[in-house]
Amino acid sequence: MLLTVFVYASILAFIGLSLYKAHQYAKMPMHGRWELYPVPKEPGEKGHYGGSYYEDLEWWNKPREVSHSGEVIDMLKEMLFIKNLFINQRHQWWLSYALHLGIYLLGLWTVLLAVGAITELSGLSLTTPEGVNSNPLASLIYYGTFISGGAGALLLGFGAFSLFLKRCFNNTFAKYTTPQEYFNLFFLFAVVASGLVVWSADPGFNYGREIMKALFTFSPIQADTALTIHILLLGGVMIYIPQTKMSHYVGKYFAFHKVLWDNEPNLRNSKMESVIKEAISYKPKASWSAPHINPGAQQQDKK
Repeated sequence: MLLTVFVYASILAFIGLSLYKAHQYAKMPMHGRWELYPVPKEPGEKGHYGGSYYEDLEWWNKPREVSHSGEVIDMLKEMLFIKNLFINQRHQWWLSYALHLGIYLLGLWTVLLAVGAITELSGLSLTTPEGVNSNPLASLIYYGTFISGGAGALLLGFGAFSLFLKRCFNNTFAKYTTPQEYFNLFFLFAVVASGLVVWSADPGFNYGREIMKALFTFSPIQADTALTIHILLLGGVMIYIPQTKMSHYVGKYFAFHKVLWDNEPNLRNSKMESVIKEAISYKPKASWSAPHINPGAQQQDKK
């Protein structure tokens, strides 16, 4: 039962720490408004050529139109395909996208494991290499789990190991890579390596569905040494990720919706006006010695 409780704790910690990170972002002071166009939430042709509703004559007297679909589509391009890295650093994109695509596929694999476990708990057996299940849904779940899990693990392992080596041997990257970033990539690779060892003995991921069934029924997880090590590493990385820069999956919304694309007008007696007034009154806790901030500090330095 200790492994079952540990898995529960890891999942709850991942969700809880991610929500706490989002709460921290939401409470931060207002950003320096960039208003960099094109802004995808501008509807119609303005969103295509980079225009703004500010171009319209007496725009403040007209109802504001926002294209939420355009905003979501553009955000998904970045989150699912890392569009900006592809455009600006194509050579770096291949390795980085292999890592991220591996994570996305493993997310799909987790969902399919859960669906497969529910299917088996309902009394329907899945497809096995020894005998093909006549139920199309069961076959789809089985082979979907096999493909997404295998491809995801291989891509994540390749991406993590390749980026680790690139940061080691490329002087440009090595200059600004911190020890924690090396550890992050090594940690991800260690989780994948331990998972591949377990998978080699059970290509159908039957052990994964058994774990899911144990979680759904709050039963002990039956695991040998290799599987126990993999579960401990996987749970550890789930607890670790939200506390590091790898938690950028939380910050994507704020980086785009609240920073890059925030062109809400500052009108009299509007909510934006109150937000800006609060931001202007913000004073950092640290004492700055710059003469335009603290004129007395310059006189002190001369003494």
